Amino acid sequence: MLNKEELIKRMQQGGLIFYFRHASTEKDYADQTKADVNDGSTQRVLSEKGWHEAVQIGKAIRYYNIPVGDVMSSDYFRAWQTAWLAFGKYEKNSDFNFLPFENYTENQIDEMKLRVTPYLCRKPLKNKNNIIVAHDDPFEAATGIYPKPQGVCYVIKPINNKSFQILGRIGPKEW
Repeated sequence: MLNKEELIKRMQQGGLIFYFRHASTEKDYADQTKADVNDGSTQRVLSEKGWHEAVQIGKAIRYYNIPVGDVMSSDYFRAWQTAWLAFGKYEKNSDFNFLPFENYTENQIDEMKLRVTPYLCRKPLKNKNNIIVAHDDPFEAATGIYPKPQGVCYVIKPINNKSFQILGRIGPKEW
């Protein structure tokens, strides 16, 4: 794993994927069993702290002159709002949504892995970095790593269309 300085230098070159777990929420609980992705009142939402985290992440990306390509998020409000606050743009993609269960079977974990992994293996346009803003469980299914805390960024190097390498991570307060 690269240290922060090495990681930022590598991020400035482009060609990477940044997987952000959404910024901090009011409460941390499994809402996916009952949440309607079109109704924010049924979901965990960003806290005031989370709004500030997302804005600061975006400021840091700009400060370090890190190039941004596509910005994708799940359909959940906390994910697309994090993307919007940090990067000013996003495209919703249901491949990054939770499955609607609190506890997952091996088959459900495999399904999330099959949905998310191709995005971690796909090289961005030259000199850009693609951004994913989503959730803990889909990332853990694809990588075996539980992403904490909320707002953490994992920096991923696509190797080919089937594999990737995690270069490091930056927490929301570490930028």
